[in-house]
Amino acid sequence: MNKKGIIITGIGVVIGLILGYAYYHYIGCLSGTCAITSKPLNSTLYGGLMGGLLFNLFVTSPKKKE
Repeated sequence: MNKKGIIITGIGVVIGLILGYAYYHYIGCLSGTCAITSKPLNSTLYGGLMGGLLFNLFVTSPKKKE
């Protein structure tokens, strides 16, 4: 992966972390039995993972020279 791809994926992780915590804060799980949204750390890390994966879809691989 080139430098541009790492930057795009990193931006996706940061946005995912923010949105993951926002999901916990505003929606969350009131009963405490939800695996992901019951704790802020779990929700934030899951959001970061999903954000990184989503933004990684937009990274193009460099063309190989023959």
